[in-house]
Amino acid sequence: MSANTAGGDADLRLDKWLWAARFFKTRRQAVEAINGGKVQINGQRTKPGKAIQAGTHLVIHKGSLQWDLVVKGISRQRRPASEAALLYEESEASRLRRQAQVQERRESGAAAPGARGRPNKRERRLIQRFTRKADD
Repeated sequence: MSANTAGGDADLRLDKWLWAARFFKTRRQAVEAINGGKVQINGQRTKPGKAIQAGTHLVIHKGSLQWDLVVKGISRQRRPASEAALLYEESEASRLRRQAQVQERRESGAAAPGARGRPNKRERRLIQRFTRKADD
């Protein structure tokens, strides 16, 4: 950990920590998630300006995924992902649950290959043929 990363008595705003730990791309997104109740400190809703320090228990909901973690360090700068991962420790149950959800999402996407957006040229012609027969 670098000089700007400290444990123990140092504290930092929650929105800045979430940004520095790379859970959200911008601080504004972090603030919106906190205000929306997607981030909890020690099991309770909180505000973006709440000071957190090492040892704080966080639960973060982002989309269908959930992280259950403990703050291990404080960084005032946004660093690479490898360094940001040192700022927290995720529980094993949380990590396994998230990996299972990601795997399930991948498998369901592979199982439905026709679930795309717009039809391609061939599919469009087939649709037109089908609808013309229905109109006749």
